[in-house]
Amino acid sequence: MKVTATAIADVLLLEPKVFGDERGFFFESFNTRVFEQATGLNVTFVQDNHSKSARHVLRGLHYQTQQAQGKLVRVVAGEVFDVVVDVRPESPTYGKWVGEILSAQNQRQMWVPPGLAHGFLVLSENAEFLYKTTDYYAPQYEKCIAWNDAKLNIDWPLHGASPSLSAKDALGHAF
Repeated sequence: MKVTATAIADVLLLEPKVFGDERGFFFESFNTRVFEQATGLNVTFVQDNHSKSARHVLRGLHYQTQQAQGKLVRVVAGEVFDVVVDVRPESPTYGKWVGEILSAQNQRQMWVPPGLAHGFLVLSENAEFLYKTTDYYAPQYEKCIAWNDAKLNIDWPLHGASPSLSAKDALGHAF
């Protein structure tokens, strides 16, 4: 597994070893031992989530103030622009964001540490997004930052289109 650091400490881009030929491909999408050796992290995942979204659906930016979830995210169909925002006040990268293209084709994964905000924009006709979490979903602690917050100034690749938002995400708060 290749691990690449991002501009936010602890947010990692992971690229598994893929074995492929004219018949298709195989890779381990998760292996605890390999993950720990490659990242130095010892985490326990308690929940797997799977979502399917259409083009221009923007989900996020979500985080939990308690029961913070670490997330290992990937795309198994289509392509998304995946975004992580540092919302840790003590962090030197507080208020900064990183974004990466995750797709079924590039098979990249992103490690989102607990306590950071996360969201994604679907770039393909549809996308299926999988993520493992280190804690359970606790809606009473969930917060949502507005996708278009002026302070964050995230460069979403919308190319003139408007995002499709859930009612909850449309009510996101300012950073």
